[in-house]
Amino acid sequence: MKQPIDIDEELRMFDKPENVKRLLIIFFTSSAAVLMIDLFYHRHSIFAWEDYFGFYAVYGFVACVVLVIVSKYILRPLVMRKEEYYDD
Repeated sequence: MKQPIDIDEELRMFDKPENVKRLLIIFFTSSAAVLMIDLFYHRHSIFAWEDYFGFYAVYGFVACVVLVIVSKYILRPLVMRKEEYYDD
């Protein structure tokens, strides 16, 4: 449950929505710029699919999603303890 912000508490950088919006704009702009650089950057690829536009961006995104799903549904149940483990 979200705690209400105390009036006396100092706001941090990510507590202000305009800072979060600026950060997202910077992130998406830099991601688009790096993706556009892919048009002009010459690579010596081994496999044919490495030459496709945005291959490494898509590959990295898919790898990250697979890593999160595997860690959530396979690894977490293996290493998770019961809630009352430390109470005993």
